[in-house]
Amino acid sequence: MGESASDELLIQKIAERDSAALEQLYDRYERQVYSFVFRIVKDTMAAEEVVQELFIRVWNSAGRLRTDESAGKISSWMFTIARNLSVDWLRKQGRKPSEVREQGALEREAAPQSTEQEVEHKLLGEQMKEALGELNEDQKQVVELIYFMGYTQQEVSQNHDIPLGTVKSRVRLALSQLRKKFESTWKEGVKP
Repeated sequence: MGESASDELLIQKIAERDSAALEQLYDRYERQVYSFVFRIVKDTMAAEEVVQELFIRVWNSAGRLRTDESAGKISSWMFTIARNLSVDWLRKQGRKPSEVREQGALEREAAPQSTEQEVEHKLLGEQMKEALGELNEDQKQVVELIYFMGYTQQEVSQNHDIPLGTVKSRVRLALSQLRKKFESTWKEGVKP
């Protein structure tokens, strides 16, 4: 298996318990993931622990990831796990994520991409920004707090004096509206 093996092939090999494939994936992403995590936790030891935990999860979860459906999404999957682990670490320390991630930052921090992938990600980012702009202010607020700032629904409820049921309803309605927007876009043949 050469250095140019795709992420999907590496995940398949990791699912078969090939430690060399895990090492290769680690070498490919460790620097970017560490940098991404460090910007969230702002602690070198914690960032190292989160990166290690991420790759333990990759090792343990690779068999459950369907690579035929996730082509090109392995890096996004890993960065999402890294972000969640970072937010969990902050919560355990009694801290909050201090910054909203800029739209598309997750993708930019992944491995270098082809021009076609970059164009697709930019288009998806623009479509997402447009779709978020169509939400009402209440829905947009809870989506940003939960999905971009890392707060739980309970924290949004407590910190913004919004009943928990209302927070859940706003999230459900916002996600439903976003899903409809993207489904109609895809049916029209505009693929992100």
